[in-house]
Amino acid sequence: MMLDWLGEHEAARRVEAAVEKVLGEGRVRTYDLGGTATTRDMENAIVEKILEEG
Repeated sequence: MMLDWLGEHEAARRVEAAVEKVLGEGRVRTYDLGGTATTRDMENAIVEKILEEG
């Protein structure tokens, strides 16, 4: 992940964890993952998850 390359390891970990949680919930999935969500929908879900985690 680009964040790791930039030395932002904690930020990379948080983004990866949020993506895993969003995908694990199965509520928001883009078309390529069998869902109907847009890229923006996925982005918003990931950001929400990051903010929830504080």
